[in-house]
Amino acid sequence: MIEFKNIKKSFGDKVVLDDVSHVMETGKANLIIGQSGSGKTVLQKCLVGLFEPNAGEIIYDGISFTDMGIEERKELRQQIGMLFQGSALFDSMTVEQNIMFPLDMFTTNSFPEKLKRVNEVLERVNLQEVNKKFPAQLSGGMKKRVGIARAVVLNPKYLFCDEPNSGLDPQTSMVIDHLILELTREFNMTTVINTHDMNSVMEMGENIIYLYEGKKEWAGNKKDIIFSKNKLLNDFIFASEFLQDAKDMRMLEAKGKISDDRDMDELLK
Repeated sequence: MIEFKNIKKSFGDKVVLDDVSHVMETGKANLIIGQSGSGKTVLQKCLVGLFEPNAGEIIYDGISFTDMGIEERKELRQQIGMLFQGSALFDSMTVEQNIMFPLDMFTTNSFPEKLKRVNEVLERVNLQEVNKKFPAQLSGGMKKRVGIARAVVLNPKYLFCDEPNSGLDPQTSMVIDHLILELTREFNMTTVINTHDMNSVMEMGENIIYLYEGKKEWAGNKKDIIFSKNKLLNDFIFASEFLQDAKDMRMLEAKGKISDDRDMDELLK
């Protein structure tokens, strides 16, 4: 669990985060959503220590990250996996070397032990026999899966994902969503995801915080969104007429007013 209380962050006179509090739950996909410039990326960077908040507290499983010294933070970061927006693979390294990099940095395991772990996580993300390939030889979806494999190779307690579906087609995006959710539950991680992908919100939004102009405007889950009366949230989530129609139909389904495909066809006319 990661809890943050009354987080404030400014750059000069620009207030980016203004008194933001929330709890990111263990074993769940915790989503941070909001328009560009809403503060979601800055919030995530504060949570991992890349930015220092001007005020507030960040707590990892009951221990104050805010009060930790440099060495304590180094130890904690060994329990954090990170999936970057562009995957951030080393172009000059093979897939095997990319995934082994954290093991080289933070363990004293022998090469056979590290290779065994690399192959385990490659199999888990359904990427066998790509060990010797370079990133340039992989598709966008494969790069993301290699990035996920590298992020979980140390069995982290916390996983941070920055726009994991950026640049991917809808079908591949769904594969990545399901994989992240499966790994979160399998390893009981606290997973924090920045996203603007509404498919991801509706697929895996178990715990969602919506930021608007640096403030926490709304919190809930993917079911709560359907019935939300928050205008700012609805304008963001259901920006298109198609999505608004989809929301209306899901509300009718929930109320038991759509009984079969024929009723659905009538609604769509």
